[in-house]
Amino acid sequence: MRRLGTGIGWRPEIADAVEAMPGIDWVEAVAENVCPGHLPDSLLRLRERGVEVVPHGVSLGLGGADRPDEGRLTALAERALALGSPLVTEHIAFVRAGGDLTATQLLEAGHLLPVPRTRDALAVLCENVRIAQDALPVPLAVENIAALISWPGEEMTEGQFLYELVERTGVRLLIDVANLHTNHVNRGEDPAKALDELPVEAIAYVHVAGGFERDGVWHDSHAHPVPEPVLAILTDLASRTTPPGVLLERDDNFPEPAELERELATIRTTVEAAGELTGGLGTKAGELAGGLGAKAGGALPKGACGGLPSGAHGGLPAPPADLPAPAEARQRAALAQVALLSALVAGTPAPEGFDCARLKVQSHALAAKRADVVAKVAPELPDILGGAYRADFLAYAHARPMTGGYRLDALRFAEHLLLAGRLEGTDAGRRLSDWWLERSGPAPLPRRPAARLLRATRRILSGR
Repeated sequence: MRRLGTGIGWRPEIADAVEAMPGIDWVEAVAENVCPGHLPDSLLRLRERGVEVVPHGVSLGLGGADRPDEGRLTALAERALALGSPLVTEHIAFVRAGGDLTATQLLEAGHLLPVPRTRDALAVLCENVRIAQDALPVPLAVENIAALISWPGEEMTEGQFLYELVERTGVRLLIDVANLHTNHVNRGEDPAKALDELPVEAIAYVHVAGGFERDGVWHDSHAHPVPEPVLAILTDLASRTTPPGVLLERDDNFPEPAELERELATIRTTVEAAGELTGGLGTKAGELAGGLGAKAGGALPKGACGGLPSGAHGGLPAPPADLPAPAEARQRAALAQVALLSALVAGTPAPEGFDCARLKVQSHALAAKRADVVAKVAPELPDILGGAYRADFLAYAHARPMTGGYRLDALRFAEHLLLAGRLEGTDAGRRLSDWWLERSGPAPLPRRPAARLLRATRRILSGR
């Protein structure tokens, strides 16, 4: 891919501000929030101006024990083509666990959870990445994630794990320097050592973001200014190689556009100053990016929409043929992941070797994020329930793991409140009944006590 330059995460809340910002070379959009047939006008206008748009996936779960879901891969490919993107990105994480491999209920984390840096996990991840590469019309880059918890018995450092992944798959890397800082605070990992060990020539671009520390735990919130330690890691990285692109992430608590512009200017200056200090060293990644840019900018196969043919590795040498992950490795990964996720979202005992206090922090963080996202996908619920929304939702979530995504979670939360009868005879109860009936359809929810729920709803409605 050609050099991207300086970019910002495109979000609907700041769409107008992003369009008006000077010096924006490219943007990144959360893939799951973009519909290929109904692209936001803001993204279309940016594309018309020549601003690259990169879809950033959050739900594929490449680190999960199961092979990547074909439907999710197809959806990611459709977004890349619709946006004319030079690449797509995802995370080295698992986001769900259970199901057929463990003969247990499929659980959704609603968040990116770390995979253990073991040979089993690496074998599974490599095969999943190769499956995704073959299904996508443009190169794939994968991101290191921030973590609150550590797996016991890890066999590699983060840098070694990423090096092996690139060596075996040819995948490119999205290095998040804020996540390196998070893992330094939460897991005692040295960012400089990670940069020493990972293949910097494989970097597609870099993320920069803010967070906050509470009780010795760093939370990668994307809702706070970029702190100095994160900029220091960016300086270290930029002194080793010229990153093809650097992007500011902000997902909540959006400041005034002028503040975002100041952060972007600081990021741009940091990268430029690091490059000047090294006297032009570290150009390998830039040369690779330039080589890929020549391909991406030239004649393309029909339908490629600004990318490369399916299975392309983005300018890196083709990796050697590799054996599929052994079935036993997937089975072991599945059992370990469902045990951890069940402890986090369903209250089962903590797996052996984990820090129970840190698991509790992660569990609370997952529940809080779940409440926040449900409030975003179904804003009518906090409007109807007012100040009681958060406490009611956390009480509901405590004993009910998410099993089907946030929109279904919102419906089931409303169903739970209606069945409990606490809102019967109130204006909030009548509004909630109307909301639930409008969205649940003639067959409310699969395998739910539909008749009982409808009776409760009718009782509330009859109280008008």
